[in-house]
Amino acid sequence: VFLSLQLFGTIVWILVASTGVPLPLLQGWVMFVAVTAWFLSIVFLCVFLFGYANRIAVNWNQTDFLFHGATFVFYFGAFLLQAGTTSLHHFPRKFNSTTQEKILADHEYNISIAASV
Repeated sequence: VFLSLQLFGTIVWILVASTGVPLPLLQGWVMFVAVTAWFLSIVFLCVFLFGYANRIAVNWNQTDFLFHGATFVFYFGAFLLQAGTTSLHHFPRKFNSTTQEKILADHEYNISIAASV
């Protein structure tokens, strides 16, 4: 389970980092969630691999449940923010400008959709 979380967290991290950042506050939260969940899952994996789980008196089933529950809530919030940023694709970057430059270019739009999913 931890390996799949690391894999998908890394993919989200790469996809969001490769897009332009038209709304830094929203996509900053997405990056924070992806990086934090990735780092914590690495820590949990190391705890189990090196046998520290046997030395620490914690209910690991409950800890695992709480970690994945919190990760779900944070990833769902990050999904909503990333999808909200993606939905602004057709709006112009500057409303008073004579050029019609979009907030997200077509390539960035496709990457942002992949990051949302």
